[in-house]
Amino acid sequence: MLLEEVMIKDVITLSPSNTAKDALQTMKENKIRHLPIVESDGTVVGIVSDRDLKNIDPPTLIGGSNHDVPNPLLVDIMTPNPILGHPMDFVEEAAILFYEHKIGALPIVSTDKLVGIITETDLLYKYIELTGAHQPGSQIEVRVPNVPGILYEVSKVFHEQQTNVLSVLVYPDKENATNKIIVIRINSMNPLPVIQGLRQNGFEVLWPNVPGIDV
Repeated sequence: MLLEEVMIKDVITLSPSNTAKDALQTMKENKIRHLPIVESDGTVVGIVSDRDLKNIDPPTLIGGSNHDVPNPLLVDIMTPNPILGHPMDFVEEAAILFYEHKIGALPIVSTDKLVGIITETDLLYKYIELTGAHQPGSQIEVRVPNVPGILYEVSKVFHEQQTNVLSVLVYPDKENATNKIIVIRINSMNPLPVIQGLRQNGFEVLWPNVPGIDV
């Protein structure tokens, strides 16, 4: 999935000449936590988060009633030259950027102009949607050898049981590098027939493992 399919396109922005109080008010009114800072031509020059505002010293300058307290320009508190994404980047690539750089939002640019933004919350919601975790169903974890064609062999069991698969994730097996862990989410609240089929075909089912039930 590409970022252009999931990014927020109506991006709220401020300019470097806006102030910290401008940013605070804009965030509160729009219930957002990140503001790309752009020049008049749409070029992204920085980003400001709610954390940046909280870190201003002294903290009383934000939300205080004293009009004489400092109110810095965003150019002085923003993170300059932020990490940027492109609409044709994959969601997985964006997730790696969030993970490696510990960022909370990724402005999306095309031909050097801001066209969207995606946040870590957006990615979490998309992960839930893609994995079907928000839909009624069951999750099954199977340990399999890391060999070509193994996913096809596992899928035969679901075909035999006439069970619809909502999502499939593959993880490395921390205990044995020659294996993989396949996590399958199905649209059935009763996974026992599928588990029985998997075990009859020689697959090791890790979850669910219900004591006292012979499947």
